Parts: sequence; C-alpha cells; structure tokens
Amino acid sequence: MTAAVTLHAALDEAARVLAPSSPTARLDAEVLLMHVLAVGRPALITRASEALGPHRYETYWQLIARRAAGEPVAYITGVREFWSLPVHVTPAVLIPRPETETLVECALARIPRDSACTIADLGTGSGAVAIALAHERLHAKVIATDASPAALEVARDNAHRLRLANVEFHLGDWHAPLAGRRFDIIVSNPPYVRADDPHLQQGDVRFEPQTALIGGPDGLDAIRHIVAGARERLRQGGWLLLEHGHDQADAVAEVLHAAGFSDVLNHRDLAKLPRVTEAR
Repeated sequence: MTAAVTLHAALDEAARVLAPSSPTARLDAEVLLMHVLAVGRPALITRASEALGPHRYETYWQLIARRAAGEPVAYITGVREFWSLPVHVTPAVLIPRPETETLVECALARIPRDSACTIADLGTGSGAVAIALAHERLHAKVIATDASPAALEVARDNAHRLRLANVEFHLGDWHAPLAGRRFDIIVSNPPYVRADDPHLQQGDVRFEPQTALIGGPDGLDAIRHIVAGARERLRQGGWLLLEHGHDQADAVAEVLHAAGFSDVLNHRDLAKLPRVTEAR
C-alpha cells in the first residue's frame, strides 16, 4: 500500500503531522524528503507524482517522527547551509544561523582580499565562521579555538571536506591556545543567552549544547572574558568583532569602551536587529 504513496502525498501528510510542533512544517517536510531521496528541491516538483517506495517511505517517517518530537532538522540530516557552504553538524555544536552571517560580512569588510592577514575565531563550534572566512579570503590564515574536543572534531571535518588549507583548529578556552600570537582580527559568536531566558526551553535550542548558548546571568560572561583578553592578542589597530543578542548592543559597547577599545560600531542583521559589534 505504501508503494502507491506519491511524493506529493507524502509531503502533504508529513506537513500536517508537523504543523502542531513546527512553524516551518512544510519546509521541514521538504528538506527531510530531499535528504531521504538525495535530491534537490526541483526534483520534488518534477517527480511529485512518482511513488515513494516502501523502504524510503519508512525511512522518511522515522525522520518525520524525530522532527515531530522537536529534534532540529539540521541534526537529523547532519548538515546546515551557511554562507552557501554545506556545514556538517552534530548535537555537539550549535546549528549555524542566518544572523551569524552578519558576523562574517562585517569581518570580511575588514579583511584584505589579496594580502596576508591573521584571524582568530574564538569558540568556533562547527567551524562555520572560520570556514566561511577562510573560504572567502584564501590569503588569510584563520586560527580557530574551542574548549570542546567533540566540537573541534566537527570543525576539522568541515574544513577537510571543503579542502581548506588556510584554517587550523586548537583545543582550549577562548584565547588560551593563542599564547604568543598576534592577530589582525578576532571574531567570536560566543554564548550570550541569559541563564533564565525561557527560550532555552523552547524549540530547537532544547537539543543544542547549553554551554554554547548560556552566557551567565546577564548573558555577557563570555563576552567580558573575550574582551578582557583581546587587547594583548590584537596587533595595533586590530579589530574585535562580536555577535550578541539583539538587546545587548549597548551593554557590549560599554564593556568595549571600559576595556579601552575605540571606534565601536554596531551592525544589524537581515531582520534589522542589532547583532554584531566591532571595535578597534
């Protein structure tokens, strides 16, 4: 009986099942079916009337059940696109988000295209930011750190898959692995969610590593630590760029000014929310 179920019918049914638990039910259903079939979205349209065979039907519904239980699509498929690059993810790392591309955009504006530059990415996680910068600036050297061995394994695998030779990864907490080095630019997307934020118990973040999300009582613990150690790691005139919560721009600016940074600028993401602050 399942052999007679078309791709179109399977998508419709899956979207109905996911609707109560996901605000992007139809998209989730499509992405998971593309994953099962190993095809792109155009194929879902051109092959909509084809039958979904029994084995693939069963596999598909196993994935739909996981999504209905709240598991993020990126963890189910093992990949999330970031900066038009396929970034592999596991539950050991945060899922790269569109707003973090603002951090990449701002950093690229400070990185020369055709000359050498040294960049540090602190708390790299999946390596998404470091890999995007290394991919766009082949003359730059990117050094990425993370305190999680499991996260670094994911990041190294991503760099290897994309054949990037100008990025390397080091185990350690924030600046710790960078002793004796100086950088032109330091970037970081650190934990910045307040410990009592109710969103931690909602949606996809329930499945993500809490240590990569929570930045203490006010969300700024990691940012303070990064700012405090950045001056001795930056060359004269070097830039520090930080992603933060949409309501933390003023507080982050205060931390930077107090640490002696100048030219503090804030940038908004695609949703027009204050998302990245940079300072010299």
